[in-house]
Amino acid sequence: MNIWIDLANSPHVLFFAPIMKQLAQNKHKLLITLKDFSETLGLAERYGIHGDVIGKHSGRNRVKKVVCTLTRSIRLNRHFRGEKINIAVSHNSYSQIIAGRLRGCKTVTIMDYEGQPANHLAFRLADKIIVPRYFPDEMLKKFGAHFGKVYKYEGYKEQVYLSNFVPDESFFKEIVEKCDLKPDWDINKTLLVTIRTDPTMAAYHHFKNPLFGPLLGQFNRNSDVTTIVLPRTSDQRREIKAKFPNLHIPKLPLDGNNLIFYSDLVISAGGTMNREAAVLGTPAYTLFAGEMPAVDKSLIKLGRMTPILSDEDFKKIKLEKKNRRDILNNSKLCQEITYQILA
Repeated sequence: MNIWIDLANSPHVLFFAPIMKQLAQNKHKLLITLKDFSETLGLAERYGIHGDVIGKHSGRNRVKKVVCTLTRSIRLNRHFRGEKINIAVSHNSYSQIIAGRLRGCKTVTIMDYEGQPANHLAFRLADKIIVPRYFPDEMLKKFGAHFGKVYKYEGYKEQVYLSNFVPDESFFKEIVEKCDLKPDWDINKTLLVTIRTDPTMAAYHHFKNPLFGPLLGQFNRNSDVTTIVLPRTSDQRREIKAKFPNLHIPKLPLDGNNLIFYSDLVISAGGTMNREAAVLGTPAYTLFAGEMPAVDKSLIKLGRMTPILSDEDFKKIKLEKKNRRDILNNSKLCQEITYQILA
């Protein structure tokens, strides 16, 4: 079969990479499109994923988001003119879902966050919806998803690509080189903290997290900790460099999975990196300012994630070398989701 996969954001590359491998092994033809947003193109190159780049992010303006979504869907549809497509699958790529419906091919969407308003569009148009079991049934109903086209899997989407993770023992050299650390920097003697900034341009985030500035300031003043900050935008990068000179921003992209694994703790205002940390056994602290995702609530119950809801909660952050914890393995999840895409 001809299967079209649209990668519209950075996490989609990681998620679909092992799924693509399984589909290719089963002799399916893969048609790949990418959106020029965040680190999507760089990650695709790192993973050896080649496709056609169509469209870029529209910024924060909601009207522009709608216009760009519709424009990109038209461009995607034109791009595959004359090409037979059996299945179009994405992680809630709205442009692809619209284009897939226009083409009349089977459209599959995968999603794990019930706080995304655009689920109303995606869940109504898609032929199949794949979500984790924690996704509330009442929200599926609210978004117009008929339960007959919904499949729920056990676990977390991050387990698709992290269950068989093997850490790179030479990764420390990459940290030193790309973060301009001293040559004698030693992970065993230093506390390593990774911070991911708030997703100010995401469709589900219409506000800037007020806790983030004070948090960065606190780590900027702590010389006993090596703090690596991963900005989402060039504006964030410039602001952090100017205001927090003691924090380290990588000159070039780091291998995210290894960075999380070797960090003693991870703090993020988004969702994916915190869940990656929780799966890999690294203490995760979430500053997510919207409605807490059901998947995150489940990880909080497991003790693998801690919510930071106010500056008073900063004292919950344990600055200590982490004890290695088992990875939350779910090695069959990739095969399960691949099967459901084809079913």
